[in-house]
This record gives sequence, structure tokens and C-alpha cells, in this order.
Amino acid sequence: MSVLAGYESFVGVVKLGLFYLAASTAVVCVVDWAVRTRRINPFSGVARFFRARIDPLMLPVERRIVRGGGLPSSAPWWTLVTVVVGGILLITLLGFVGGLLRQVAFGIQDPRGIPMLLVSWAFSLLKLALIVRVLSSWFPGLRYSKWIRWSFPATEWILAPLRRVIPLIGMIDITPIVAWFLIGIVQSLVVG
Repeated sequence: MSVLAGYESFVGVVKLGLFYLAASTAVVCVVDWAVRTRRINPFSGVARFFRARIDPLMLPVERRIVRGGGLPSSAPWWTLVTVVVGGILLITLLGFVGGLLRQVAFGIQDPRGIPMLLVSWAFSLLKLALIVRVLSSWFPGLRYSKWIRWSFPATEWILAPLRRVIPLIGMIDITPIVAWFLIGIVQSLVVG
């Protein structure tokens, strides 16, 4: 159990670090945006410092924005969004790993619980495949990515029969939502 307590402490430190990173990035991005939009005198020391030190760091973001038809002055905001979303994803991943560690610790304490643990993981993997499939449907080009492709055969066996029974609501396919709830119900019956 000391491993779990240590992991929780580590996650707490990471969360605090990410908060300070996001806060400092927000301050830097606000000042850089003000420099780029000339709300701060372009000949001041602050503007020269930001153009020399900060703008080269934002150059990859700025290139992507310009290629997508955006304005270079929005690079600081997209950088801030990237830092915040990346932090949220990292915290979510650490929470997921913490849950796995707790489940493994439970399985080690009571070896009879290992089969239920594996069944629970299978249901969780199926739910993850549904989420990946739904999110990838919002971006049509992602469906054929090697990182996304696995979710289609993993979920089609449950979605295909549901599509035959449940009609579309306008242009919206609600079968993944119904499948999510059905998987949750079956999981609570089997594992609970």
C-alpha cells in the first residue's frame, strides 16, 4: 500500500506542477499576444525580449496555424490551449494508471479477484474503444489511422445489431450511447 500512497503523492506534485505551468504559460501567452498585436510598444524591452526568446518557441504552433489559414497573432492562445489540454490529458492518464494500480493491489491481496479484475478490464477496454470510435467519427481522416483503426472491429459487433433496431435521430447515430449504457449494465451485473 505504500506504493499507492507514493503514487498519490507523485500525482499531487504533478498536478501542482501542471497548475503552475499553465498559470505561467497563460501570463507569457497574454504578454506575447499583446506584443504580437502591438498593444505593447514593439520597440520596448519587453517586446524585444519576447520576439527574441518566446516567439522562436511558438514558431511550430504558428506554422501550423498559418498553414491552416489562421493568423500568426493567435499562436499564443493555441499554445495555451495545447498546454491546458495536454495537462488535462496527463492528469487523466495518471488517474487511469492509479486506478489500475489500485486494482492490481486488490488482485494481489485476494488472488480470487483476478478473474473479475480481467473481466472488468475487458469491459473498460470496450468502453475505451467506443470513445475512440465516436471521437474519430468527428474527424473523418482519422478513421484510417493505425492508432484508431482497432476501435472499429472491437465495437462493430455490438453496434451493428443495435443499428438495425435503433433508428437515426436526424443525422445522429445514438447506437454508441446505447451500447455504452448496455455495456455498463452488463458490467455491473457481471463484476458487481
